[in-house]
Amino acid sequence: MIDWTVVSATHLGAAIERGEADPEAVTLAYLNKIAQHPLRDRIYARLTPERAMSEARASAQRARDGRRKSRLDGVPVSWKDLFDTAGIATEAGSALLAGRVPGHDADVLSTATALGLVCLGKTHMSELAFSGLGLNPMTATAPCIHDTEAVSGGSSSGAAASVAFGLAAAAVGSDTGGSVRIPAAWNDLVGLKTTTGVIPLTGVVPLCEKFDTVGPLTRTVADAAAVYAALTGTADIDLTGADLRGVRLASLQTLVMDDIRDAPRAAYASAVERLAAAGAEIEPIDAPELESPMAQSALLYTAEAWGIWGQTIMANPDAMFEPIRDRFIAGADYKASDYVKAWREVHQAREIWAVRTAGFDAVICPTAPILPPKAGQLMTDNNYYVAENLLALRNTRVGNLMGTCALTLPTGVPSCGLQLIGNPLQEARLLRLGHAAEAALA
Repeated sequence: MIDWTVVSATHLGAAIERGEADPEAVTLAYLNKIAQHPLRDRIYARLTPERAMSEARASAQRARDGRRKSRLDGVPVSWKDLFDTAGIATEAGSALLAGRVPGHDADVLSTATALGLVCLGKTHMSELAFSGLGLNPMTATAPCIHDTEAVSGGSSSGAAASVAFGLAAAAVGSDTGGSVRIPAAWNDLVGLKTTTGVIPLTGVVPLCEKFDTVGPLTRTVADAAAVYAALTGTADIDLTGADLRGVRLASLQTLVMDDIRDAPRAAYASAVERLAAAGAEIEPIDAPELESPMAQSALLYTAEAWGIWGQTIMANPDAMFEPIRDRFIAGADYKASDYVKAWREVHQAREIWAVRTAGFDAVICPTAPILPPKAGQLMTDNNYYVAENLLALRNTRVGNLMGTCALTLPTGVPSCGLQLIGNPLQEARLLRLGHAAEAALA
């Protein structure tokens, strides 16, 4: 008997199409596996079994009638706990929102549901999505697949763990500064950061709306492409024939290689060699235009986050983990004129970046310069927490600041990802490139 909980989302969808897998049986298998898993309470904030089984029954009937709505119709996925679910608590990993029950699904969840994806439940996350580590002593800290005492990466921490531990076929998370790509990289998954605005944020609990994006965490690039199509309600992306021969890649040197640990550095060097061996032309580049936006990123992120959440936080400050609360509060000290000036510098840098990278198919760099830290040390050493949190998100933040889409792939070295940064609104092209790179790195 086949264990459908260990196959990729696209393979599962194809099996449903052929009549080899039944959506009801698959969904029940996932729910039972979750119920029996010793780490389930550190991964899922809450399950939605009644909804899941109802959606699975409808999917099974469509499959029998030959009217499936998408290639992932009947495939069970998890949702980060900042996507509104009608009648089910959505608390964004924060005690500040305890008991918050929305009346409607988030738009993106409605789109995915209409295309047949089955909602298993809501996954744990960093408080209000404001940490790249995934440490959350206020609700739960999701485990890393390689070390359950280490953090899984944030803020889509439980999303990554749900897929890595085989408790969902795919997951949907959000990425504001790296919150899809860091947990994907640390759990050896594929993670796609979409271009801002491609997927609507209505019904998604915000952090910084100018940077917030929605994206999938999956086992393969093909899965990421299929979930992306389901989240956007667009046609499937054709990945056939994807090839690295003649592809030009820019290996970014500015900032992203600074203070990098030995394992990510070695993994990246090996990945570059394998991409070149598969036919890619790789050229190192410097991009000094990144330096000012990166230096201003604390202002850009914390000022907006404080503008959105400051009043709520100050009404109940003890409900938050102190280091995350302090990060929000730091945004109160910035002047509006400084914020406007910083955004003007970002737009200028984006123009220079677009010209500099125009001749390349993608920019590449290590996804994260560090490995997942131990949760215990993060809890007892605040300076270590602050330093590791900022360093974890540094490389991924390039894509957010430059307004691009970006993809992380496993390199074959545990918790070390390769990041490919594409152009804005070029998700399909980036996923084709990622599919070819995935084959070269396998």
